[in-house]
Amino acid sequence: MVLVTGVTGYIGGRLVPELLKAGYRVHAMARNPRRLQDRDWYDDVEIVEADAGDKHQVAAALEGVDVAYYLIHALGTGRRFESRDRHTALTFGSAAREAGVSRIVYLGGLYPQGEELSPHLDSRREVGEILLSSGVPTTVLRAAVILGSGSASFEMLRHLTDRLPLMLTPRWLGTRIQPIAVRDVLHYLVGSAAMPADVNRGFDIGGPDVLTYRDMMQRYAAVAGLQPRRIVTLPLLTPSLSSHWVGLVTPVPSSIARPLVDSLIHEVICKEHDIEQYVADPAHGLIGFDRAVELALKRVQDLDVTTSWASASTLGAPSDPLPSDPDWSGGSLYTDQRESAVSATPEQLWSVIEGIGGGNGWYSWRLGWRARGVLDRVFGGPGLRRGRRDPNDLSIGDPLDWWRVEEIEDLKLLRLRAELRLPGLAWLELIVDTDDEKRTIFRQRALFHPHGLPGHLYWWAIKPFHGIVFGGMQHNIAEAAQRGDPPVGKPSHKSS
Repeated sequence: MVLVTGVTGYIGGRLVPELLKAGYRVHAMARNPRRLQDRDWYDDVEIVEADAGDKHQVAAALEGVDVAYYLIHALGTGRRFESRDRHTALTFGSAAREAGVSRIVYLGGLYPQGEELSPHLDSRREVGEILLSSGVPTTVLRAAVILGSGSASFEMLRHLTDRLPLMLTPRWLGTRIQPIAVRDVLHYLVGSAAMPADVNRGFDIGGPDVLTYRDMMQRYAAVAGLQPRRIVTLPLLTPSLSSHWVGLVTPVPSSIARPLVDSLIHEVICKEHDIEQYVADPAHGLIGFDRAVELALKRVQDLDVTTSWASASTLGAPSDPLPSDPDWSGGSLYTDQRESAVSATPEQLWSVIEGIGGGNGWYSWRLGWRARGVLDRVFGGPGLRRGRRDPNDLSIGDPLDWWRVEEIEDLKLLRLRAELRLPGLAWLELIVDTDDEKRTIFRQRALFHPHGLPGHLYWWAIKPFHGIVFGGMQHNIAEAAQRGDPPVGKPSHKSS
């Protein structure tokens, strides 16, 4: 039986399903268990409510546990995070010893020996030493930048590179780092549960590539399809100023960006690979930087955004976003979402939705749609000239003016993917639903994933017109359904 702490965090939420697949019985400890209710694995684990700083609650959570994963870190909770980390680690180690736990597994930070460390790395080092001296055999895994959607270090790299084609940067961009893919971190974490009882030590873990932060930004840009970044180093740009700069140009909070930036002044490279004596490397081999970034970007590059990232409830892969990830993680996904009750049957509303486009138009600001279509054709796009394949029915893959049908569920959902010349990826969803009062509900959602700084500028440039375009569409489709007016060529669904 294993206990996983920090299950609402980045690594903990991804570790639980991996442990279940490996055949372990899992207890998931959380201060607020209600935050776990939307997880796919919720019914497959024992949920334990406990505050990691309360020894009595921790002792109760550890009862009958063989292996305990300590994945708690106070980064981003304020200036006193080091003292909170120290207290929590001492409490947990003492409770684990008294409960007879056979092993603690802790994921800490990779740090250089013999240097004055940043507060963030020094706290990670101290927590590892506290657990190693707890009297319980402990495995401390030390990792540098973890590559995966939702990882604070990766999100900082993502947002900096994505948003700034030209950067004035501090000297730490020349610091060498050995990043590791989140899939490989999870592999070592799961394998550490079965270490022999006489093992009580730390292990460096890292991927196959050693890169400077500058290298990582340029290689991220290449994988993401961005132009090479222009980077100018300013030696006088201090870590303090750098953290404010990061907070200004990215959505990563300064309370998290500051300790991360402070830590980037240190060279963090694995000095050993002894972990292989106890946990074999993954069968596929360790994942390199470029492939790790591909996996982290896979969802949006595969156009897999069936729900907004902030509300996604399933974990397709460790590199994918989770509901518990911060709202600034997972990359930028702008949305325009509208909803209204319609005095029509679902069939009447669906008839209008399925007949959209082509000769029936888009139910809003015809001049604006035509002008955008002409502009798209000037730049080599399809514009509005493709029309519809069939006046009555739509199928997955059908062209529809400058859209393509990506998903269709009869009487429920039409999802269209834009094939315009755009600095990003765009979708439009038209959804038919009913509420508890059996009313017909029309939901409409436009989504846009920007591609670099031009994508962000494009979204904010057209945002003032959303009320006319999308608001008009929402209103006019609902009106057409309420009148029972079918599009051209479609049978009427007027009630008798």
